[in-house]
Amino acid sequence: MPMDPLFSVEGQVVLVSGASRGIGRAIAAGFAARGTQVIITGRDPSSLEKAADEMSAGGQKVFPFVCNVAQPAATARMVEQLIDRFGRIDTLVNCAGVNVRRRAEDYDEATYDYITNTNIRGAFFLTTAVGRFMKEARRGSVINVDSINSHTPLRYVSVYAMSKAAMREMTKCLAMEWGPFGIRVNAIGPGFTLTDLGRRLWENPALESWRQANTPLGRIGMPEDMVGACIFLASPAASYITGQVLYIDGGTLSGLYWPLEVESNDTVQPE
Repeated sequence: MPMDPLFSVEGQVVLVSGASRGIGRAIAAGFAARGTQVIITGRDPSSLEKAADEMSAGGQKVFPFVCNVAQPAATARMVEQLIDRFGRIDTLVNCAGVNVRRRAEDYDEATYDYITNTNIRGAFFLTTAVGRFMKEARRGSVINVDSINSHTPLRYVSVYAMSKAAMREMTKCLAMEWGPFGIRVNAIGPGFTLTDLGRRLWENPALESWRQANTPLGRIGMPEDMVGACIFLASPAASYITGQVLYIDGGTLSGLYWPLEVESNDTVQPE
């Protein structure tokens, strides 16, 4: 069955940061499988090359570009080189992100800067570097990978949660500024997702039990669960959607788990 053009991203040039593993890699592979020219970025050359080679095995060449998004000058140079090579960037996916769990009073300046320089400072300057060219083209889509922490933060990840809250507001602010230029800026907010970095957490039986209780759909999210929303947001089907955060969390943000059983009907007395 041919793809419905309403949801097609075929022919787009897509840049995905933080795409050598986890959610970023799954998103990049999802775009590549649907006929786009994908460029992936990351800090480690070997893992980036490996990811690009494995994704390219499907037939669509994925282009790796080593770049640390925490360095705005480097990202600006990268964007200029990519524009020279590919002519345009139709969709940008900001997925590069880091986290360190500590009590708030135990964060030092170096750790604070490590998290925020990547998660929000780097994302902002990469987005504005790409946005300049999108404004000239008067079209484009930006998809920020947010987190449920921007809505309801978990304990001991205050700096990470703060950076993701800033990303949520960046999504709204740029949507307002760039809408007149035909640029849409949205975000997805992954919930509890099984990645290589987080796998050890969910091997803890107590934590896994808590996660199951707080996820209405029961199962843990997989990186591939984020692909559909990104394809949708980059497609013509989302042409009137901007400034929004779509939380992909299996229902976690629907409410709080209350560890009480339902009372039987015969215990309720009429007034």
